[in-house]
Amino acid sequence: MENIVKVESNSQVDAVANLAREIWQQHFTPIIGDAQVEYMLNKFQSSKAIASQLDEGWEYYITAREKEYVGYTGLVPNVLEGKMLLSKIYVKSSVRGSGVGNQILNFIEETSRARNFKTLWLTVNRFNDNTVKWYFRHGFITVDEVKKDIGGGYFMDDFIMEKKI
Repeated sequence: MENIVKVESNSQVDAVANLAREIWQQHFTPIIGDAQVEYMLNKFQSSKAIASQLDEGWEYYITAREKEYVGYTGLVPNVLEGKMLLSKIYVKSSVRGSGVGNQILNFIEETSRARNFKTLWLTVNRFNDNTVKWYFRHGFITVDEVKKDIGGGYFMDDFIMEKKI
């Protein structure tokens, strides 16, 4: 069983940023290329960006297995709409297929239900085929598509998926 803890300290923020760099470079480079991965890491997943997101009400949780960080998630609660944005859920390649992602998703769903959220939603790169299939297997459905300019000449070309919880 993995240990999932809320990110609150600067050292935990740095650990998430380091984990993001490792996971993103390995997983996303074949999908969106080195340059966009680097741009997105700096803009959205650096220690500075994560700390700023925490100040804005985002929640990050980091997952450890036997004292090694193996995954993380980012959540954005929207109390007015009764929805929880699953902004990020990433696990190291060395533990993919071992149930870590399922445990993190279960944690997210339990956390969301306990706070009376009725819908969990996310965006996922439309070309991230295995991840899109994983979300389908876990009860998410595609409700829309979005192509968003994120600056630097880059776009996020995503599906919007939801799951009633």
